[in-house]
Amino acid sequence: MKKTIISIVGLLFFAAAGFSQTPTPTPTPNADSDVVKISTALIQLDVTVTDRNGKVAGGLKPEDFEIFENDKKQSITTFSYVESAPAKQNAPDASAPNRSDAPVASALLRPEQVRRTIALVVDDLGLSAESILSVKKALKKFVDEQMQPNDLVAIVRTGSGVGALQQFTSDKNLLYSAIEKIRWNPIGRSGVGAFNPIEPTLQELIQANTAVPSRAGSVADQQDAQLDAERDRIAVFNELREDLFTIGTLGALDFVVRGMSDLPGRKTMMVFSDGFSYCTKTDSKKDAARCTKMEDALRQLTDLCNRSSVTIYTQDARGLMPTGLTAQDNPVSLPNSLPQKLRTRTDELQDRQQGLGVLAGDTGGRAVVNTNDLNLGLTQMLEDTKGYYLIGYQPDSDSFDPKTHRFNKLSVRVRPEGLSVRYRSGYFGVSDEDLSRTAAQTETPARQIIKSLLSPFAANGIGLKLNTLFGKDDKNNAFVQSFLHIDAKDLIFTDAPDGQKQATIDVVAVSFGENGAIVDQFGQNYTIRVKPEDYQKKLTEGFVYNFVFPVKKPGAYQMRVAIRDAASAKIGSAGQFIEVPDLKGGELSVSGIVLENFTLAQWKALASQNTGQRQLDLLQDTSLRRFRRGTILSYTAEIYNARLDSSKTPQLETQIRIFRDGKPVLDGKPGPFDAAGQSNPAKLQFAGAIGLGSEMKPGDYVLQILIVDKLAKSKRRLADRWVQFELID
Repeated sequence: MKKTIISIVGLLFFAAAGFSQTPTPTPTPNADSDVVKISTALIQLDVTVTDRNGKVAGGLKPEDFEIFENDKKQSITTFSYVESAPAKQNAPDASAPNRSDAPVASALLRPEQVRRTIALVVDDLGLSAESILSVKKALKKFVDEQMQPNDLVAIVRTGSGVGALQQFTSDKNLLYSAIEKIRWNPIGRSGVGAFNPIEPTLQELIQANTAVPSRAGSVADQQDAQLDAERDRIAVFNELREDLFTIGTLGALDFVVRGMSDLPGRKTMMVFSDGFSYCTKTDSKKDAARCTKMEDALRQLTDLCNRSSVTIYTQDARGLMPTGLTAQDNPVSLPNSLPQKLRTRTDELQDRQQGLGVLAGDTGGRAVVNTNDLNLGLTQMLEDTKGYYLIGYQPDSDSFDPKTHRFNKLSVRVRPEGLSVRYRSGYFGVSDEDLSRTAAQTETPARQIIKSLLSPFAANGIGLKLNTLFGKDDKNNAFVQSFLHIDAKDLIFTDAPDGQKQATIDVVAVSFGENGAIVDQFGQNYTIRVKPEDYQKKLTEGFVYNFVFPVKKPGAYQMRVAIRDAASAKIGSAGQFIEVPDLKGGELSVSGIVLENFTLAQWKALASQNTGQRQLDLLQDTSLRRFRRGTILSYTAEIYNARLDSSKTPQLETQIRIFRDGKPVLDGKPGPFDAAGQSNPAKLQFAGAIGLGSEMKPGDYVLQILIVDKLAKSKRRLADRWVQFELID
């Protein structure tokens, strides 16, 4: 067992580049909820039909469609229309707080609440510095205006590890942070501008500055040969560089799609890029081997997208680009070759755009090019998510030939005029059942735990609730303490020789940084022993496990924990995003929030309550965060780096707010903070309590603490911290 833990921790160093997002506990989706199905008995694919205005067209019947596999018409056996339009954006609540500088906390969505799952991929391996600015502006507009409360969104960069800021979330504040981290990648395949500047090469400069008599044919021929050889060398170098970063982009998309594959339902991805070179008719110089390599890479990605029910949309981030001369070009010494270089620039634009078109078209999406409105592609993508058709047929026996595993090409036609249809281009002749069987055969306990740590959703074999709190010690060093509640009913207990009940679990905890690298980790094997008289109580209440990771520098972190029951091989996982402020830089900050729940009678008798029992309740309440209506919720936090006036007294203002579904249900009045009796102004204790009234509906809520330092500068005067909790009957 110890070897298993060691192997998990070791393997995580190599797996850290995998998709690491905030997990959301969810039941495993039923197979019938799959959108795309590839089996020997049924091929089912999703088809989008739009009218002349780009709006989704519903109301069609099976006889309105024709479906072909490898140019052979198939008989439609299953047919349905799925309407998946999200709920309309809620109008702003009239009672919403009017403090525009206060961030609004947002609760995590449950899987059944998610209406749209969207990955926004920024191809910083293929974006110029000019395009990066346009993409960041478009992303911010999407979060501000187009994202809705039930959307699950991730902003991912192809040129960096998928880290703490590149996770699926409904938290707009987290997405804003991810947008701010987007930077131009100087080692990518695009430069500062949309095109590489036209300028003379060394041989072109030599030729332009060498006077060659018209009759000196041998000298001219020699210079022309040298010029051709130089152009070929440059073309080969640029081709290799293009291929390297294109494969890097496709590899990053592969990671994102694999991470989305476990998410239920139909998913969409928008790729912002300056395009990539593909083997097209406009580029006749590409050799057959290079074309085959690119086609194979795209087909593998297409097959993965189709099996994962992911539709890719692409947006040329360059916008509407003229291919004439620009201010960056230097054509003075190029009187003869300038027309050819301009034609090459035009071919390059078309070639890269066609690569975007193939990537989108093969997965049922669409490419948006030659427009300066980068949100147009997002608008069209969101329009397409409003509805789609599921069409199925029984494949021929040779579709799954085990000797060839050929790629079966699909095509769909719609009979009514004025309609456009988009569909997936095909699939490899391997059934989903065979792939699942092969994956199951290679699964080991270590791989199972790693998969659960890197998956977008939590493994739900063991019920876990994680609450990660930020704090600092007396030496001003930051740390992160995690409280993990384990549902004991999901563990298998056996009888020990001494009569106690015992269960053995493997625990692996990992923290990922902003760049996806592992910052800290540990693995441990535990045997839980319970006295017979306490057994039923523990099954009801569960266990609380806590651990501490030191924090060496401020930033965003993703805390992930996985537990495996040795007896049943069940796995549970949980995770949480946490942002650690710059304490040593003097930034006003609030620690994580510790919660404790009391009945009204307990609250009145608090002074005489047993301290030891309170400690147990505090751990339980802080980790599980599940409370009953009609009780009292106590909260405690610490305030760091408050400014002091001439009398060594802080001038702080505090406010408490509670949200449900993004709307405030309690908007406490700002009030002065009383620091009387506190001896350490660098670490001020802040506590309070609120009643969870019976009028509050069961569900998920967010408690937010806001602190305003009246003595600080405007940029550093506000700090907040929030915690999610669940209210039950």
